[in-house]
Amino acid sequence: MRVYVREPRNTDAEAFVAKACDSIAMHRSWVSPPTSIEGFQDYLERLREPRYEGYFICRKTDAEIVGVVNLSEIIRGGMNSAFVGYWAFNGFQGHGYLTEGLALVLDDVFDRLRLHRLEVNIQPANTYSIALAKRMGLRKEGISKAYLNIGGEWCDHERWAILDKEWEERGGSRFVVK
Repeated sequence: MRVYVREPRNTDAEAFVAKACDSIAMHRSWVSPPTSIEGFQDYLERLREPRYEGYFICRKTDAEIVGVVNLSEIIRGGMNSAFVGYWAFNGFQGHGYLTEGLALVLDDVFDRLRLHRLEVNIQPANTYSIALAKRMGLRKEGISKAYLNIGGEWCDHERWAILDKEWEERGGSRFVVK
């Protein structure tokens, strides 16, 4: 693995905001990461709630933050599941960092957090995110019409999911190690 994952922290604010601002054109239709220090602080505050987890994917060679994975709406009890969102920062896409980092996150989610199911909702035109979901072994479950309001517009999303047993059968993050 060329990356590791860690929790976001206060000292990341300036670097994160700079990367988010530099990535606006790339993310415009898909995700809206915080682009201000205040927005980043709000993000950290949200991660303190038990229904959220955040991970920064960092390159081992220089500790550079190359991507982000967030879990939201962690539901315990009978569902024991969460929603996943992920993205790479501009300049770091297409190098496999997100593949490696997301695999490490899935290991953590199914091991430490003991979740049963993860769901990723992706706009049909977001072919890179769909390709990543497929590489991770997620299966397409269907289309959610007008699922999420992005930039004032209700957008359809494909619903992709994976179960803890399916991830384990794939070999966890070991399957991405070259």
